[in-house]
Amino acid sequence: MELHDISIGARVNHPTLGVGVVYDIDPRTVHVFFREHGEQPISRSFAGLVTIAPGVEVGPEPLDIDHVKDALRAVLEELQLPQRPVELARRYTGGVLELRPKDPALKSKEVPIDDFFHKIVMIRDRFRVLEQKINAHPALNDTDKVELQQYITRCYGSLTTFNILFEDKEDHFVGQKGE
Repeated sequence: MELHDISIGARVNHPTLGVGVVYDIDPRTVHVFFREHGEQPISRSFAGLVTIAPGVEVGPEPLDIDHVKDALRAVLEELQLPQRPVELARRYTGGVLELRPKDPALKSKEVPIDDFFHKIVMIRDRFRVLEQKINAHPALNDTDKVELQQYITRCYGSLTTFNILFEDKEDHFVGQKGE
């Protein structure tokens, strides 16, 4: 007797291993978990395995357009990440950024430079994604796209102060060049 009418979650009885639960099935094997003996593969052609209680029928998940859209967004965002790692300048690795209030009676705040740098890189990457979305947006005309790009370029210019944190010059922020 072959075990064709068995499904995941079925309770089965084996003559020597006792009662177990089916947790996986492949074309030639039924994988059963036994409390006393752990996970055991059993051939589908083994006649001694008896089904005590049926498992659940697991049909294919219906296609949900929202899940497809979310998965596609995740893949696209992943593709927009930097192709190579952005490195913190060696002299700042392991350093601390101290924010000290004017009033010496107030406590200062220390932030690991590595964490601060990571936030700066995230801002840069999100600006790049925003640029791509602006350029690809079907409802914006060319004039609107240029105007929004200029705002982003000015933001990059405001962030050039943090270029000292980047190991490679090609990772630096570049703002609007003078006329």
